[in-house]
Amino acid sequence: MHNTSRSAEAPEGSGAAGDETKESPEPAKRPAAKGRNALFSGLASAAVIIAGAGAVVAAGSVLPQPVSSRTVPAGVSAVPAGSSVGVCPGPARLLEGTDAGTDPQFSPKSATAASSVTGAVLSAGGVLPASRLSDLRGTTTVEIAKEQAQPSAAGNSQEILAGVVAGRSVDQVSVLSADALASQKASAAAAMKFTATDGDLQGTAAANCLQPSNDQWLAGAGTTVGRTSVLVLTNASTTPATVSLELFGSGGQIQAPGSRGLLVAPGTSRPVVLAGLAPGEAQLSVHVRSAGGPVAAVIQQSVLRGLTPGGVDFIAPGAAPAVRQVMTGVDIQDPGQVAALTGRSGYEDAGPALQLTVPGPSDAVVEVKLYGRDGQKALPNGGVMTAKAGTVTEIPLTGVPAGHYTVVASSDVTFVAATRVTRGLQDTQPADVAWAASGVRLGSQHVVPVPQGGQRHLVFGALDNRATITYSAITADGKVRAPSTADIAGGTTASITIPEKVEDSDVVGYVVSASGDAAYGALLLQQEGRNDVSSLAFLPAAAGQETVPVTLSY
Repeated sequence: MHNTSRSAEAPEGSGAAGDETKESPEPAKRPAAKGRNALFSGLASAAVIIAGAGAVVAAGSVLPQPVSSRTVPAGVSAVPAGSSVGVCPGPARLLEGTDAGTDPQFSPKSATAASSVTGAVLSAGGVLPASRLSDLRGTTTVEIAKEQAQPSAAGNSQEILAGVVAGRSVDQVSVLSADALASQKASAAAAMKFTATDGDLQGTAAANCLQPSNDQWLAGAGTTVGRTSVLVLTNASTTPATVSLELFGSGGQIQAPGSRGLLVAPGTSRPVVLAGLAPGEAQLSVHVRSAGGPVAAVIQQSVLRGLTPGGVDFIAPGAAPAVRQVMTGVDIQDPGQVAALTGRSGYEDAGPALQLTVPGPSDAVVEVKLYGRDGQKALPNGGVMTAKAGTVTEIPLTGVPAGHYTVVASSDVTFVAATRVTRGLQDTQPADVAWAASGVRLGSQHVVPVPQGGQRHLVFGALDNRATITYSAITADGKVRAPSTADIAGGTTASITIPEKVEDSDVVGYVVSASGDAAYGALLLQQEGRNDVSSLAFLPAAAGQETVPVTLSY
């Protein structure tokens, strides 16, 4: 039982911390004078302490500063180079149906469908980095190069060799990986190519094997009748990934239940049918963000117009939102025939078009320029239009002569862009479709894998001023051939036909470098006698050794 009496000299709440849990005896009565003397004595002691502290501070201000407290310039520390990893999508599959939600089932592939991976890894100092093609479980299917001794400083750094994978048949997701060498990330790249001449997935669909990321944008999907878009998320890391999707359509951002918190376990792929999240969207862009492990994202898209196949493609991520986006490798057919076809019901999306996605809160005033072989081509309204904030806007690219083009879009706010490429001018014949993703400015030593078969073109676009492109063929025997040079005038697009062989060895890739003004590149794949088409933007070149600032302090 607590004592309810308190001293008048000790107000409530002023006791020590333990006063509330332990009874204290009532304090003894003291004379008032003695209490005042104690108070004055305490104040005097406090004054002495304060004065002493001031003296110490004053003394410290005139003494030399200790070395450990002086300002030390920030140094830099090298970041260990990581492995080069490229995740290649699996073969295109025909969507059969869903049990519930957005998890798909797939029917068997067609009788003529074939899928293969082609890639190359470059040497450093005459030494090839340890590299391999494997499945998602980590089982090696092709050993490109074994681990070797690190290159010495006296090694011949000018000699470039290549380890290659030439048209390796695949039936599932595959991974090209190359270890770092001499503290440098390996220069390596691969591409997967799917072809079919029968069934609903007729056409050619090719995709670069992409470095996994925690943030990426994919533009060009559609979920209207006859359009099937399946987002495939692949986690090649050892860390679980939790993925959230942001969806944008022509009417604005789409709030879709089931688009957040998608778990992708390590070493697995998860397909998501986009029609289950955003049905009836003619233009659809997807922002993929992951927490934990990075993922590789690609959209398998196919078109069926009635009973006539309208094409198949892998939509790959493009450049992050920016005030300028550049897409090259855009093939445009005869404008009169395109206009006649797109005027028919169900064929509105059978012609070339630019799609712009503005994720921010402000509208974008966009200027579009179309560069062909002999310069810029005029577009309606001078190529200037407004793209609404939070929406996808489609701009037809019609009325220009047939040929290969570079599309440049610039604005006052950041946006995402992709360009649709179509082949086929008869509504009674199978057609094909491809999406040219926005690419990166060319620098030094880009590895460009070239899938085998069909017609293949290197397409380069130079913007305002002249650019010089150097390109060296990589052949199946592991040689990097003598370089060729292309001088490209500003505001034009150049197309170079790739030969099947160089000195009796198959061409499986190129090493491409650029100098001068900004230049961009893409690989355009077609098939003689068919309407097949696919466009692959060049991948970024391998970065050199990176450093981070380090500040020493305590």
